[in-house]
Amino acid sequence: MADKQISLPAKLINGGVAGLIGVTCVFPIDLAKTRLQNQQNGSRLYTSMSDCLIKTIRSEGYFGMYRGAAVNLTLVTPEKAIKLAANDFFRFHLSKDGQKLTLLREMLAGCGAGTCQVIVTTPMEMLKIQLQDAGRIAFSQAVTPGGPVEVKSPTAMQLTRQLLKEKGIAGLYKGLGATLLRDVPFSIIYFPLFANLNDLGKRGVDGPAPFYVSFISGCMAGSTAAVAVNPVDVIKTRLQSLTRGSQEDTYSGVTDCIRKILRNEGPAAFLKGAYCRALVIAPLFGIAQVVYFLGVGELILSYLPKRNN
Repeated sequence: MADKQISLPAKLINGGVAGLIGVTCVFPIDLAKTRLQNQQNGSRLYTSMSDCLIKTIRSEGYFGMYRGAAVNLTLVTPEKAIKLAANDFFRFHLSKDGQKLTLLREMLAGCGAGTCQVIVTTPMEMLKIQLQDAGRIAFSQAVTPGGPVEVKSPTAMQLTRQLLKEKGIAGLYKGLGATLLRDVPFSIIYFPLFANLNDLGKRGVDGPAPFYVSFISGCMAGSTAAVAVNPVDVIKTRLQSLTRGSQEDTYSGVTDCIRKILRNEGPAAFLKGAYCRALVIAPLFGIAQVVYFLGVGELILSYLPKRNN
């Protein structure tokens, strides 16, 4: 992140706009990631990301690739806004007289950002995963695999009401521990790596980096962090899935999930969907950084008063 001072409303707008654009572009790949991570030995339906997307289109139609996108698009704005703004907040308060942060302080800022974002990330992912995986469950139970599949799944609002009624607010925060184990290390890796890569492309000592440098830095840092924490993402996805195939394991917690995956699927299972996750996160954070550094939020805020006059 740049250490330039941006108002909080501008930071929130930047994060929100970046999240909306990024999610819209990469959501089908994210759906493939969820389905690949959830399939277990004995219920293997997809051999790769492309195979998953092709079968999804054939059985559920084009819009089947965007199942669960509504809840993600709704909540990604506050999620990305909190993540980006929190990192800037912690970087500002950890800096000494505007001097460059040490690596340790950059990691602490990233840790704070990752911790803050799970307030929104956990329920967003909880709802999204149920909607994304509904097609896989229906496809596995279809009489004629490959043919049209009628996917009956509740809407995000119906699912939210059901979880709140049955389990209270804790129902929406199932997998919170695994989400923290994923998002905190992700931010610890991502933000310092991005800041240092971005600094390499700056024009002069104090000059800003060109937008394409910010984009490339965001892509590289995002994909690196995504692959690094993919094992925890697999655990989180499994724990947050409420519906499973008849031959699939259920898990009571993080430790139980790790033990059963190692026993039944082997260590390689923790890398399921890793390349999909890298393909999702790289452009997502590359776009986020470009929007953030172009100051879209500041531009919108400067335009609003003119519209009101």
